[in-house]
Order: sequence, then structure tokens, then C-alpha cells
Amino acid sequence: MTVTVLAAALVVAALVMPNTVVRLGPAKFLRLPAEAVVGAAVLLALPRRPRVVLAAVSGVLLGAVTVLNALDMGFNQYLGRSFNVVLDWGLFGDAESYLEDSLGRTATLAAVAGLIVVVLLLFVLLALAVVRLSGLLARHPGTATRGTLVAGVVWITCSSLGLQVAGVPIASDRTATALKVQARRVSDTLKDEAAFRKVARVDAFGNTPGSELVPDLRGKDVIFTFIESYGRSAIEDPVMAPGVDRTLDVRTKALAEAGFHAKSGWLTSATYGGSSWLGHSTTMSGLWISNQQRYRTVMASDHLSLTEAFRKTGAFDTVGVMPGVQKGWPEQKWYGLDKVYNAFQLGYRGPKFSWSTMPDQYALQQYQERVHSKRPAGGRARMSLLILTSSHQPWAPIPKRVDWDRLGDGSVFKGIQAAGNKPADVIADTTRSREEYGKSIQYSVTALTEWLERYGTEDTVLVFLGDHQPIARVSGNHASRDVPVSIVAKDPGMLDKIADWNWTDGLRPAHDAPVWKMSSFRDRFLTAYGSTPHPKRN
Repeated sequence: MTVTVLAAALVVAALVMPNTVVRLGPAKFLRLPAEAVVGAAVLLALPRRPRVVLAAVSGVLLGAVTVLNALDMGFNQYLGRSFNVVLDWGLFGDAESYLEDSLGRTATLAAVAGLIVVVLLLFVLLALAVVRLSGLLARHPGTATRGTLVAGVVWITCSSLGLQVAGVPIASDRTATALKVQARRVSDTLKDEAAFRKVARVDAFGNTPGSELVPDLRGKDVIFTFIESYGRSAIEDPVMAPGVDRTLDVRTKALAEAGFHAKSGWLTSATYGGSSWLGHSTTMSGLWISNQQRYRTVMASDHLSLTEAFRKTGAFDTVGVMPGVQKGWPEQKWYGLDKVYNAFQLGYRGPKFSWSTMPDQYALQQYQERVHSKRPAGGRARMSLLILTSSHQPWAPIPKRVDWDRLGDGSVFKGIQAAGNKPADVIADTTRSREEYGKSIQYSVTALTEWLERYGTEDTVLVFLGDHQPIARVSGNHASRDVPVSIVAKDPGMLDKIADWNWTDGLRPAHDAPVWKMSSFRDRFLTAYGSTPHPKRN
């Protein structure tokens, strides 16, 4: 009897399981699932062999739905969206790498093995549970038939009257709804792929000759920099904001004393919590790249990137510094970068800081020594793309600033890394995660602006922004997708070009500063600095 009760509880729990963490609660599991009523009626009508086969298959399918619900929970918590069964399988490799960097290889292998065992066990237990319950129905057909009819009447009554317990409807069709949502998501994904291909073929600057691209930036040293997970929450959340805002104000003042001035606004990112490359490519392409399929489509296209626009002029060398890139990066071609320095080409001999291969301060110093301090050949200017990674989760350990002249090969960071927080301690504590996230943003902003203060010139134009908000556990379940963006320069003419953008003076955008979609930045930037649109339509 106990086993039967446990089997029934497991099946009902799987049938009514929500797909978001915020919806979890006892009341969610005290519901009457329509699928159980219909399933009981169907099983009662079948002879033994078809009944057993259908029960086993139904249990396995219910296991699959349960896994999808769990994946939705995880994706909503970390990426602010549901799991996509068409596009998202490739992200598991990134998740494993992140865990390995945060927890170590042994713990990651144990976690992955344990997860596989749990999933397989879930499938087996649900299949056995449904088979056992079907057998119970067959042994007591009269009682089972009456019970099924009563349950059906109760479900219809509760549904019609909208009866609830603790604000949760008693009548549930959660699994049927989940299947419909998944089917619609697959259909929408396939339709989106075809529709986006058409959108990507249209480019307002696709046929603009190089001579008419960014003429107002000729001779300038233009630098685009993304700061990992630098979102609106860093500036406005009551836990993180005091320290981050103080840093932004202090650095604004320090830059002003060095002759630099800044304007800042907000961009709404195409991604949230992770998948930084979607934010990078959205900013640079002028297209809304919100999933992996769109990303692959753009990377295989000739749609003009903002960085490629500089290369196309023939007046700029183009270079990328990517300390987060640890494997082949074919995207270099689409970005139009003549040279890219990855994690293994910057001479770093210090320790990793969890996922981040090196501290931002070191990456910036290497950029200075290998790129910025050297004049391009032929009297050309330079455009650089830098991706800073020290503010990548889990925000433990966090680098500390050292004297720029002591950076050397990065060995100076060994003691700092060893004395820092352990990732496992911070990951498990929401409050500490938020606090440490704020500190990591302070570190990255300070490193970048100190580099500018130390090495920037009259011709330097720095554009820096976040790629996305941090995960929901840090930014909150209802946070926006906004990220700060700033343009900094000594030449006042560079900021005069964007005066009509109505951005806030300084590095800290006001709460009510303009908010644009991230995909609008490319065209606005190109237009502000004198580019002439020549549309391309294939």
C-alpha cells in the first residue's frame, strides 16, 4: 500500500510541477490533474498488454516533461527565459565548463554523473509508477471507474467555478499546457529562423562605401569594450548600488581631472544572465540576436558589423583582445578584426579567477603593451574590441587592483587568488553573490577607467557597456534587461556629436536617461559620426 501511495504521489507531483522557481510551493502540488483523470479512463478501457505498454510509455513521456520543466526552472533563473528544445542543447557544454572553473573538475564530474543518474532514475520510477497504478485500476475496475467519474466531475466543477487553494486553482492541466507550450515554442523557433534570415539581409549601411563610413572618427583611437554582466541592477539595486555608484562618481571625477568627459545612457540587452556573445553581436550588428540560431545566421552572413565598418574604411587597423576565448573563434571574420589576442596569447602566468582566465587589469595592460602603445602602419588609426571578464559569475574569487608597474606576467595575482573567496561558498549564498557581484563591477570599471586615465590620449574615444544583466538570483526575478553604456573622450567634439541623444553627463546614467534597444546602437553610432546610409536588400 505504501509503495502505491508513493507511486501516486510521484505521478501527481510530476503532472502538476511548475516550470519556474518562483511558482514552487506546497499549494502547487495540492491540485487535481486533468491528465490523471483522462489517463485513468483510457487505461481502464484497454486490455492488459496494450495497457502496460501505454502506461510505461506514458511514464517515460511524463519523465521527459518533468525534465523539461526542471530545465525551464534553471534557464529562467539563470538566463531569464525558458529552455528551447531546438536551440539550447549546445549550452550544456558551456555550463559544464563554468562548473569546472567554479567547483573543480572532480566536483563537476561527480555532479554531472549524479545528474545523469537522477534523470535516468526519474524515467524508470515514473514508468514503474504508472504501470503499478494501471495494474491497480485493472484489479478494481468497478471502484476505479466510479472514482474516475467522481474525479472528472470534481475537476469540471472546480474548473468551472475557479475554485482555489491558497490562490492556486485546484483543477490543473499543467502537463497538457506544458506540451502545448513546447510544441508552440518549437514551431515559433522554426518560423523565426526563416523570418530572421530575411531581416538579416536588409542592412541600412550594407552598401555604404568605406569612404562614407565614420568619417568623423578618422584619426581617432576608437575602443569598444564590453564589461561582463554589467547591468542596471549594479547601479540601482540597494545592495550593489552604493558601492558601484560611488565608484562611478569617483572615476568620473578622476577622468575629468585628466581631461576626459563622458556621457551615459541605457541599452536593453537581447540576452539576460548569460550568453554574452548574443549581447556583443546584437550591439555590433544592429540586429536583435536573442538566440543561438540567430547568432549562427548572422555569423554566416555579410551583414555589416560596427567593427567591420572601421576595417572597411581602409583607414583603421582593427584588433580584438578576448581573454575569455579559449578555443578557435571563427567569428573573427564577421567582426572584421585583423588580429585577435585570445586567452593564450597574452602571456599570462598567474592563476585563473574562477571562469575568468585573467584579471581585467592584466588584460588591459597587455592591450597597452601589445597594441595600444604601437602605432599602426601607414599612418592609419586603430579600432579595438575588448571583452573584459573579471565580473563573470560566480564572482569568487575577485581580483584586487595592484600597481600597474607591478603586473609583470600576472604572477603577482597568485596570492590574491589564493586569499579570495571560494566559488562554492558564494554560489550558495544569494546575499554574498549580490555583494561580490557589486565588488566585481567596481573592480572592472576601475581597471578600465584607470587604464584610460593612464594611457588615453587626445584621440582616444572609449565606448564601454555591459553585455547583459547578472543572473536573476542577483538582479531579481523581475529585473529589466537594461545595461549601462558610456562614451568617453577628451576631444569635446566627440561628445558634441551625440548631444541630441540626451544622455547623462558622467559614467553613471540617470534612472530616466534614454533607454534604447541594444540593436539600435550600431545605426545610431554610425549616423552620429557621419556615416551615410546606403541600404542593402537581398
